[in-house]
Amino acid sequence: MPTDLFRRVVATSAVPLVLSVICSAQGFNRSCEPWSLFDAGRAFNVHAQPGPQPPCGVEPTPLYPPQGSPAAIKLWDRDDLGIDWTPPDCTGWTQPGFTTLVTIAARFRYINGAESLLRHIGAISEMTGLRYWSTTHKQWRTFIVDAYALTDAQSGRLRENFTPNELTAGKDFYFQQIDNLSGKAVYRITIIDASARRIVLAVENVSTMRYHLIPILHPGELQSVYFLDYESNNIWRFYSIMRTGRDANRLIAGNQSSSINRAVAFYRFIVGIPDTQEPAGAR
Repeated sequence: MPTDLFRRVVATSAVPLVLSVICSAQGFNRSCEPWSLFDAGRAFNVHAQPGPQPPCGVEPTPLYPPQGSPAAIKLWDRDDLGIDWTPPDCTGWTQPGFTTLVTIAARFRYINGAESLLRHIGAISEMTGLRYWSTTHKQWRTFIVDAYALTDAQSGRLRENFTPNELTAGKDFYFQQIDNLSGKAVYRITIIDASARRIVLAVENVSTMRYHLIPILHPGELQSVYFLDYESNNIWRFYSIMRTGRDANRLIAGNQSSSINRAVAFYRFIVGIPDTQEPAGAR
């Protein structure tokens, strides 16, 4: 028997043995019912589930839905992927794990070409007033209170929106955003690819994000990568992957529906869908 397979068999066999010892000591209870063996196996992380896969030379996971269908939105379970989940190489993320992890895959029609898409992405100030569905208040609320491009990460000097001529592969850009929960924060945009048929950009916070003065996300703990690929006949494919870091404040973990809806708000902004269009990403 191959070594890896042998280890899996041993680990899997150990789960019911451990449960048997625990149940014998405590007496029968709900946690000892047969279906709990699966949950225990997940805790041992014997078979971590396949995780998200951006479109980096392979078919993405989840797959793109047909044009005209709703976006495929998925909140990934840390119990399924494992606490030390390794991000796909093409994200550029070096740290393992996550607190929240959301992917969105979609097709959308866009007739104005890549340069216009880049201009829209670089129009940071146009995110001001962006709305999302608040699962706490059960209504559409303003997500981005204010947003503007910066000359750099340190000085805080405002500048005009970024232009398509600036947004070339390998360059970093900075912007400041004020949202309705974590207030003011500075972000970095890295242009990974910018061609007529493919646009890829990564975004992450470079300043600490706070909730009522409490640090909730330290620099680099809120990360997103966006992949836009031209298909044909003015149809583009969209894929985004967003995570909060493994060591993020537990306040983040307690409201995963909000994480979904904020990711959906950015998706809608990029592809040109009205931000309050029903249905919301999560209720």
